[in-house]
Amino acid sequence: HDRRYAIDASKIQRELGWKPKETFETGLKKTVQWYLDNQWWVKEVTHGKYGLERLGLGTSREAEK
Repeated sequence: HDRRYAIDASKIQRELGWKPKETFETGLKKTVQWYLDNQWWVKEVTHGKYGLERLGLGTSREAEK
C-alpha cells in the first residue's frame, strides 16, 4: 500500500554481489506463519504481559561472569 518504504537492493547487489535470501512474498509468508505459530507470544504482548524487554540476552550480571 505504501511503496515509499520499499528497499531497493540493486546497489548492494551490483557492488557487493549480495542478494536477499527472501523475496517480499516469501518473507511476508514466513512472518505471518511465525505469528500463527507463536500465538502465545502475541497474546502476552496484546494483554500487557510483555514489558518490551529484550528476550534471550541474559542479564548484565551474567555477561560479567
